[in-house]
Amino acid sequence: MLSILDRYILRKYLGTFALLLLLFIPIGITVHLAEKIDKILDNEVPIIEVIKYLYDFTIYFANLLFPLFLFLSVIWFTSKLANNTEVIAFLSSGVSYYRFLRPYIIGATIVCISALIFSMYLAPKASKGFNEFSYNYLKKGKQDRDQNNVYTQINDNDYIYVSYFNVNENIGSNFTLEHFEGNEMKYKIAATQIKYNPEDSTYTLFNYTKREIGKTSDILERSQRLDTVFSFDLEDLTPVTYIAETLSFTELNDFIKKEKARGSSNIGRYEVVRYKRWSLPVSAYILTIIAVAVSSVKRRGGMGVNLAIGIGIGMIFIFFDKVFGTMAEQSSFSPFIATWFPNIVFAILAIYLLRNAKR
Repeated sequence: MLSILDRYILRKYLGTFALLLLLFIPIGITVHLAEKIDKILDNEVPIIEVIKYLYDFTIYFANLLFPLFLFLSVIWFTSKLANNTEVIAFLSSGVSYYRFLRPYIIGATIVCISALIFSMYLAPKASKGFNEFSYNYLKKGKQDRDQNNVYTQINDNDYIYVSYFNVNENIGSNFTLEHFEGNEMKYKIAATQIKYNPEDSTYTLFNYTKREIGKTSDILERSQRLDTVFSFDLEDLTPVTYIAETLSFTELNDFIKKEKARGSSNIGRYEVVRYKRWSLPVSAYILTIIAVAVSSVKRRGGMGVNLAIGIGIGMIFIFFDKVFGTMAEQSSFSPFIATWFPNIVFAILAIYLLRNAKR
């Protein structure tokens, strides 16, 4: 059962966190809208689409930066408790420092569970709307979706390659499809250009060549133009880098399994997204303990010193998270280690600061 102390600190914990979100999210929306408003006006985006975009951006922004908001909110209200000598009063009444931490841990648990549900199921929908708006209406996004040197395994036997694919026109250059049975290639299809026809989900090949590999001689088939169907989807030719962010937890697991079977080169990026959905919510505990340890001591400079220390630690945490995440996406560095390393480092820091604060 929660005591008066627990309820008091827990109310401050959750209330200050919610208040900080309500204060900073509108600022983030305003800055982002000011940056993109010229492109939105140039593309004559309907107002309802802009409203949906801002809603998706709000969820996307809150999910991305909630650890920093939580960290600063805990430092803010705990510093106020320390400056008002309330922390000293609690501890002088016979409450141990670890007992003093209990409502903070309860609050971190509530935030962690909420963040898990949020990141697993709600944030992916917002991320999809946010990214699709960017690619549909913002000029830079449309350019970024064009793909170079796409090579992927679409099933156990077939591999496809295009040197360039234009998303706006659904046209690719230097297309090849190689079919293997075991370790032997049975046939190879090549075309200087491939075009996807969305009205009937067919493909048109230009300067088409099919070579069937025989034991003694090959069979060659040529055509200037060929309309055909393939077992792969358009998405296999246009792998979208943000796709993992738009999938729920179960969908993401199935997607990664499918991409591993295909030999996708973006597995590191997808796994970073998956592991972050666990590591960021868990960071609520670590950042809460660090924030309490830093701000529960009354300092000469008051709240300003605590906030300065807190902002510095928060920026370092985000820096670590981004750097190691990028390393895992663009190299063979383990995505699991990359996403959990900041938590491990800051957990060690939390233990050290907690011991000092206890003294």
